[in-house]
Amino acid sequence: MSARAIRAIFFDAGNTLIRMDLAAVAAALAHEGVTASADDVQRAEWRARVRLDASFRPGASTEHPSTGERYLVYVLDELGVRSPATVAALSAWRRHYNPPTGLWTAIEPQAEAALALARREGFVTAVISNSNGTVAETLAALGLGRHLDFVIDSSEVGVEKPHPRIFQIALDRAHLRPEQAAYVGDLYSIDVLGARAAGLHAILMDPGACWPPRDCPTAHSPLHAVQQLLDGNVA
Repeated sequence: MSARAIRAIFFDAGNTLIRMDLAAVAAALAHEGVTASADDVQRAEWRARVRLDASFRPGASTEHPSTGERYLVYVLDELGVRSPATVAALSAWRRHYNPPTGLWTAIEPQAEAALALARREGFVTAVISNSNGTVAETLAALGLGRHLDFVIDSSEVGVEKPHPRIFQIALDRAHLRPEQAAYVGDLYSIDVLGARAAGLHAILMDPGACWPPRDCPTAHSPLHAVQQLLDGNVA
């Protein structure tokens, strides 16, 4: 399929356009006597997201509090932090950190470049995110909102990925058919399979090359994802 057959690129938010404040996590670990740099935390997170994806039960909400707890445990485990006391301390810290947005306040490298390129090439650009009502504000604060035509927040529309209806809401707003849109996200079972169930093309974010082989294109950055779509690399 040619790149021009695709007229919209929809993005996930977390781990696609925005990321956790890795320095804040490293500082919280240091407070508990654990030495880890922001880069260490990032590498651990890349591995943890693969484990998180495998842990989802069909139909389970990704926004349930247990998801965040499980995700943190996986990140800490990948850092070699397994002390129950330390895990409990970090869990309590995370729950009370910067409500209601939490840790998701940092821009993903090349996110703005990716959105700017997509807009220059004439694509509709939007975000479809499982979130708590704060994602549009976060994207605007980071300067990304001006590159987006709209933002779909699951808490506002009443349906979460991977349900096909949330993707259809975006298609309806863009006035496009499913085959005219691609979705870029970081979780295979939620983002890739959800998008495909709605008839969209999909690219999986894999910046750390941590995912085992998957039946979809992968990208090491949001800019790489846009470039692949421009080159016609879709599935």
